[in-house]
Amino acid sequence: MESKDKFTLGLELPTDPRWADIAQLHIRDILVDHAYCEQKAASSCISLIILHPDREKLVEVLTPIVAEEWSHFERVLLELKKRGYSLGPSRKDEYVEALFKLVKKGGSREQQLVEKLLLNALIEARSCERFKMLWKHIADPELSNFYHELMISEAGHYKTFLQLAKEYMPEEAVMARWREWLEAEAEIVGRLGVRGDRIH
Repeated sequence: MESKDKFTLGLELPTDPRWADIAQLHIRDILVDHAYCEQKAASSCISLIILHPDREKLVEVLTPIVAEEWSHFERVLLELKKRGYSLGPSRKDEYVEALFKLVKKGGSREQQLVEKLLLNALIEARSCERFKMLWKHIADPELSNFYHELMISEAGHYKTFLQLAKEYMPEEAVMARWREWLEAEAEIVGRLGVRGDRIH
């Protein structure tokens, strides 16, 4: 029997299957939102590097992710342009805003770093799951291939953030906190419901 993790990266609540069908009807909105997600992912890694320049392992691991996320941003812009769409303004990301509220305040510098790494890991995991749905269900073959490639990349980032967190706190403590994040994220996704005009 195949494990749940293979399909949901450990996520407690899989995305409603209707999401992919609705997303196809709002592909411009999906691409615009996706572009900003990639931009924010690059910015988040840059912020971590700026806050922790003394942590050589972190700088070494996150620097190539910055470049990769920005490359994804550029590639999403290209997909928009191919279809005659412009980028348009960024919209409020209720999903990420809700996740930010879960970040524990206080504690040691290491605890704060781990919180931010787990936050990033969770966003990457959910993005990977959504990209998998687009790859499997979207009618546009070019976009299907595009999202298959990005799905693999996001899965790698998710694992990288989770592994990096274990550099700064014992694995048992990291995984205990990770399970708390997963449970809380499931509640957020359930509360937000099916929204086919954005990635999250």
